[in-house]
Formats: sequence, C-alpha cells, structure tokens
Amino acid sequence: MYQKKLFTALFISALSITSLVAQSTLDEQSGGSAPVNVKPPAEKADKNKMNIVKVNLMALAFKNYSFQYERVLTKKISVAVGVRSMPSGNLPFVDNYADDIANGDADLEANIRSLKVGNFAITPEVRFYLNQKGYGRGFYIAPYYRYAKFNSDELPITFDGDANTTKTIKLKGDITTHSGGVMIGAQWHLGKVVTLDWWILGAHYGTSNGTLNGVPSSSLSANEQTEIKNTIESLDLPLTKITAEVSANNIKAIIDGPWAGVRAGLTIGIKF
Repeated sequence: MYQKKLFTALFISALSITSLVAQSTLDEQSGGSAPVNVKPPAEKADKNKMNIVKVNLMALAFKNYSFQYERVLTKKISVAVGVRSMPSGNLPFVDNYADDIANGDADLEANIRSLKVGNFAITPEVRFYLNQKGYGRGFYIAPYYRYAKFNSDELPITFDGDANTTKTIKLKGDITTHSGGVMIGAQWHLGKVVTLDWWILGAHYGTSNGTLNGVPSSSLSANEQTEIKNTIESLDLPLTKITAEVSANNIKAIIDGPWAGVRAGLTIGIKF
C-alpha cells in the first residue's frame, strides 16, 4: 500500500493580441467618383487573420508551459499543434496532499516531497467547427494524436532488507506514450485580435513503454532481490503493466501496456 500511494502521487501529477484596416472601394458606377472607406464584413475580416497563437492559462498552475498554434483553413476546418513542457521538479501542489497520502508515515511523506518528475508532449489536431460563423469561432470537435514523454529523476522504492532493515533505492528513467483521442471545445473572438479557447474535455487512449533504472549502494542478497521485484511489480499504475528485472547490482522496472488520459484547458491567444 505504501508503494501504491507513492506511485499514485507521481501520476496524479499524472493543460496562446493588430488592428483591421478599413478598405477603400471605387464606385465604378458613378464614373470615377472619389473612393470611400468601407468597413469589411466580420467574416471577411476573419479571413484576413487565419493564424492564432495561444497560451494555456490552466497549465501554468500545474507548472506546465503549454502553447498552441492554430491555422484556419476554411470556414469549418482548421489544424493546430500544441506543445507542453514541464521541467523536472517537485510535484505540483505537493503540500496539499502529501500529508493525506502519507497518512502519518514520515518516510513516505519525505519521499513524496522529494520526488522529482517532468514531462513533454506534442499534440497535433484537426478541428471541425459546428456553427455558421466559423473561421475559428464557436463550438468544435477535434480528433487529435498525442506523443508524450514522462521522466522520473528520483522515484523511491522502499523494501525490506536483510536483518530486519528497511532500505530505499531511487529509480530514474523515462516513459513514452502514443495515444489518440477526441476533444470538444469552444472558441470566441474577443474583439479584433484576442481569442479565448476553452478545451472543454478530451480523452485519449493508446500505448506506453519505458524503463526506470536504479543501482543499489551495495550488492543485494537473493532475498532482497526477490523483495524488490515483488515491491515493484505490485505498484499501482492504472492500465499499464510493470515488470521488474533485479540482479545483485542493478534494478530495472519495465513499463509496457495501455495508456489513457484526459485533456482540458483554457487558452488566451492572438490572431494575425
């Protein structure tokens, strides 16, 4: 249960402003009269700004830097690509839940607070806008693909050692995921250049694989090797299978299997 709670904490931590120029027209019907200024229709103005760069405000609260570029192709269709990065560091909001997860276990709480993780993801998508305004406005459905990599610098594994001792070894490595999904959202144009894009909810499913490695400070006995193997393979990682290869001087946790996740956010952007 100790390890399950710690691994749950790791994966809990398992989400982008130009003015319009009035156009002049010549009334050929009047035989060469002076040009007059005409304000372009909103739809035509939108066609002049087909690019949007955005930043995800919600992601910043979770120490993630998330940006998206959207290119409007037609009235109903656009394409976009998002990039998210979380530099390696302590878990977001760790002070809010470390005590509850540890439930009085001082060693577990210390491990949760010292745990360092990071991630990177790239997400291309196609958007289909549903309303009549279009050109990057209104509700949309967006099928997407996501590539993500999660890294652990210090994932502690605590096990029972020989002579009634308790030992801890820290694992380091990466987990890579490939998944596909669908998101629903809505985007508004706030004036001439600002956009507000609400990623209401997305869900994706795919595969994962990766390896976490650790080197013990001293050679492990046969009993300790068995204990570590059992401890690692009992870790609670939803959907994904985890197996362990343990020798006297090396520990390897191999992660392979399905992967699932959700996606949401609130972005502010500029059109150009």
